Amino acid sequence: MAIPTSRAKEVAEIRINHNLCNVCGLCVEVCNDSSLFMKDGRVGVMEDSLFGCIGCGHCMAICPNGAIEIHGREISPNDIFELSAQTPSATYGQFHRLLQQRRSIREFKNEPIDATTIKKILDTAKTAPMGLPPSDVSVVVFDSKQKVRAFAQDYCDYLQGMRWLVSGWFLAFMRPFWGKSNDEMFRGFLRPLFSIYIENMKKGINYVNYDAPLMMYFYGSPYSDPADPIIAATYAMLAAESLGLGTCMLGGIHPFLQSGKKAKRFRAKYGICSKSREGLFLIMGHPAVKYDRGIKRTFASEVYADK
Repeated sequence: MAIPTSRAKEVAEIRINHNLCNVCGLCVEVCNDSSLFMKDGRVGVMEDSLFGCIGCGHCMAICPNGAIEIHGREISPNDIFELSAQTPSATYGQFHRLLQQRRSIREFKNEPIDATTIKKILDTAKTAPMGLPPSDVSVVVFDSKQKVRAFAQDYCDYLQGMRWLVSGWFLAFMRPFWGKSNDEMFRGFLRPLFSIYIENMKKGINYVNYDAPLMMYFYGSPYSDPADPIIAATYAMLAAESLGLGTCMLGGIHPFLQSGKKAKRFRAKYGICSKSREGLFLIMGHPAVKYDRGIKRTFASEVYADK
């Protein structure tokens, strides 16, 4: 039985060239869905494994002789590339410094982001791990300040018709159903956020996405792991930072695009294919400010398990 996604409903096909296979067993070792087995000095494909081949490509990537091919679930031998000739990976120190100097940037120079840079960011985001292949993450790219601004204006117009969601009567009605933390979030953050977005946009001030020259929206399908679009957006953010751009993740847009007929029409207008349990908007651009100091951050708790 195949695990369904929006892009694949069938299992992938595993093809083994036994003339090339040296029976090293590496493919069997890394096949975590038990589609491969070793018997009598020969690698075989399990015909009745629980989920069948999910198309992760581990066996194809690790085979030293290129004896295995995977076909289906959006993967094929054409997707394989060599790693040995790649530039050495960044050291921990280099990577950590990049993260330490990152801050949420909302002030951008009036400079466009070129197509080559956008492609690099997307290529990096595609390498993000996923709950199940093939990736069910989709991306909408707003590649100019004008497109970003137009989206913000549309979003504020859309929110204007949803202000009842943060009205006193509605919050009082919902308080027993969604609990204290949600009530505090709506009253202390979302209700003021509606006003900040809508009233400032009327004055020509864009607090939705800050007129960034580049914005990307990462979202999943109804089949995807909720974490997948968040991880992909994080990879895109880090790629943009490595390219000298400033970045900021925006959490105040996605939740309001998920429910109702108006939300469905709004999604359709911008080519957003489906509702998504989780999603994230990422704005990027050449920073207009420079920070000379970093700030240490902490977790809510750090506990080492006893067992």
